[in-house]
Amino acid sequence: MGDYVETGSVRTWYETEGAGDPLVLLHGGFCTNETWGAQRPALAARYRLFLPERRAHGHTPDVDGPLSYQDMADDTVAFLDSVVDGPAHLVGWSDGGIVALLVALARPDRVRRMVVIGATFRPAAECWAEPGAIDAMTPGSPELDFFRELYEAVSPDGAGHWPVVARKVTDMWRTQPTLTTGDLARIGVPTLVVVGDDDMMTLEHTSALYRSIPDSELAVVPGASHLVPLEKPDVVNGLILDHLAGVSTPTMMPIRRARQETASPAAPA
Repeated sequence: MGDYVETGSVRTWYETEGAGDPLVLLHGGFCTNETWGAQRPALAARYRLFLPERRAHGHTPDVDGPLSYQDMADDTVAFLDSVVDGPAHLVGWSDGGIVALLVALARPDRVRRMVVIGATFRPAAECWAEPGAIDAMTPGSPELDFFRELYEAVSPDGAGHWPVVARKVTDMWRTQPTLTTGDLARIGVPTLVVVGDDDMMTLEHTSALYRSIPDSELAVVPGASHLVPLEKPDVVNGLILDHLAGVSTPTMMPIRRARQETASPAAPA
């Protein structure tokens, strides 16, 4: 079951499930909470899940003006403040991963650990494996049929509003996000970067994301695409649960982490 909460200028729909430490799941662009179906049972067995649907997605209505990742991050911070009421783990997929990065930058006090799946930090033309694919994503195109059906089934704005939302999302992808590696270097929460080996985002871009976040780990899932949580749910769920629990095995020949440890200030006596 779900409910609405007023978060600033948005009436946000959210669902909750499970018990334990709070974990916020942030869905992808054009998506709804339905797309977390392969993750919810495993994660809810250990955590108290919070699943907000962002503005213009799912049960949450659209608002006037263009969509921006920053506005959605601000909405998420308001949700953390008003509903979660404390620090939480964040797991974000695609656009949700971008929102998670922005939240971690703005409010590190609200983020414990973070997993970003198939996320970017630059606009589509700079990081998509096929940047021209966005031109085919028109409101009536077959490429968006799946997402249109998700939208029309639950949107309070009605099926007729779909073309407006479809254009807003693709316009956002063309110009956002606009983070730099310097911005990413300011993220101080332990972060796991997950990507399929045949993702929409290039592995080079994902590597830059991983390398720019100081306390980060990288998981490239073989035989998987941008839909890796659906394609390899057991693998992805295991990666998420291990990371959130802080499970790690000391590496025998560290390179990147050895440099980080050397650069860390000595602990006080």
